[in-house]
Amino acid sequence: MAKVLGSVWALLLGIVLIMLGNGMHFTLIGLRGGIEGFSSAELAIVTSGYFVGFLSGARYTPVLIQRVGHVRVFAALGSFISAALIALPLLTEPWAWTLLRLLIGFCMSGIYVTAESWLNAAASNETRGKVLSAYMMAQTLGIIGAQGLLTLGDAATSVLFICASILVSISFGPILLSAAVAPVVEVSRAMSFAKLFKASPLGAIGIFLLGSVYATQSGMGAVFGTQVGLSGSHIALFIAMLFAGALVLQTPIGWLSDRMDRRVLICGLSAAGAGSCLFGWMAGDALWPLIASAFFAGGVTTPLYALLLAFTNDSLSAEEMPGASGGLVFAFGLGAIVGPLAAGGAMEVMDPYAFWLVLATTFVAISLYALYQITQREMVPVEETDSYLNILPTASPMAVEVAVEWAHEHAEDEQLAAEAAEAAAQEEAFEVALEEAFEEALEEALDEAFEANVAPLEEAELVEPDHEYVAEPLLEADADTEIAFETERLSELLPGAEPRSQTASETGSGADTGSSSDSEPHEERDQASSYQFDSEHQPPKGPWPSMP
Repeated sequence: MAKVLGSVWALLLGIVLIMLGNGMHFTLIGLRGGIEGFSSAELAIVTSGYFVGFLSGARYTPVLIQRVGHVRVFAALGSFISAALIALPLLTEPWAWTLLRLLIGFCMSGIYVTAESWLNAAASNETRGKVLSAYMMAQTLGIIGAQGLLTLGDAATSVLFICASILVSISFGPILLSAAVAPVVEVSRAMSFAKLFKASPLGAIGIFLLGSVYATQSGMGAVFGTQVGLSGSHIALFIAMLFAGALVLQTPIGWLSDRMDRRVLICGLSAAGAGSCLFGWMAGDALWPLIASAFFAGGVTTPLYALLLAFTNDSLSAEEMPGASGGLVFAFGLGAIVGPLAAGGAMEVMDPYAFWLVLATTFVAISLYALYQITQREMVPVEETDSYLNILPTASPMAVEVAVEWAHEHAEDEQLAAEAAEAAAQEEAFEVALEEAFEEALEEALDEAFEANVAPLEEAELVEPDHEYVAEPLLEADADTEIAFETERLSELLPGAEPRSQTASETGSGADTGSSSDSEPHEERDQASSYQFDSEHQPPKGPWPSMP
């Protein structure tokens, strides 16, 4: 990540400075408008004027860039923004502010398109996702930091407006000095709302209503704070919490988005946003309950924008996604124009706390429509969905198109990686099973062979041998030696016995060895192998007595 940031840090620094100036002027409109005595309806028109200009700039800036180039367009638009910011405290009339805000919106949209095209050119296919995430974080941190700068001055003077103008002017330096290559800006033709609604009803309606929520929060939040009596520092904290919640909740919501039915998540987050707004309505002017409501209400708004973009892309082919991105940005812009007007009118007719009721009603509408769509269409399998888009509502159509393309490619890469991992796991499991089967078969074969060889031996052991069984036939010399040994032992046990002439055949050796008149070796053998017992010592009948 550090290597990626090292290649685009100058561009990101310029984006942070731009968002510091733009974020300051958004809140200053509500603060200074309250001081000047503008009504809620008048400030709502001023707020909507910014989004009219922003929508127009997203449409016509690419044409200007193709005609005169990035650098000239960027320099010209930046000069107009600086001049308009300084003119705001000089022309304190609702109609003048409406025109100035329209100009600022148009130029700011063009600045985003130009800066994002340079940023996209500086990123490679491998780093584009990280660069987009860093870009969105830089925008959010810039808006949050701008609220802190508001506490350094008084909105009743021109100081804070001049500071905002200076920040925007300084931001051009790092961007222009680091942009070495002039990339080609190509924005696809936006898909019509009717075609977008046919492809993804929830995406089209949800993004329109969410545009209303986002513009009401960012544009009318300071107006609400002023009318309920909050101090300037507390209003800045209130606005900062709207964006800090999005910064904190973006990651866990994105993680859930890639693992469950996105319609259910959209329904649940919208319901949570409605609950937070109702809590803020009941809190009255108590500071910390209002801060908590802002944190959670704003915390689900930006993630819902990215979630609706991702959900819409799940219903489209790769060829339809670029045009659909432009259509979604256009639908969001229309909602952003209508939202402040509805909130300002309700606050004018009822009271300032109608700010929360308008937001809660819009959140409920998104939640109920998502619940309805769950019953109308089948769920897209999680493995077939594109990756979650970490993108902000302030992004231009070009950035949204690039993010959608990256998310689609990233999802394909993840699917291929998952398939490869599954194939490797199956191959490994097959090898393990094959090895286990081989070992089992080998063990069975060895057991069978062992049993086949041991069975005859076990059967032989079961037969009780008699005294005449000789496991191995003795040689003649061995038989004579054995007889001599037994005879000697008997002579010790029966001292009264006298030897008599006996042949080897009479002892059971089965060989005829001749009479006592044979040669001397035979006589000695016969005398050693037989005894003649007297009448007092008769030999026992039967087998030889056992040896002691």
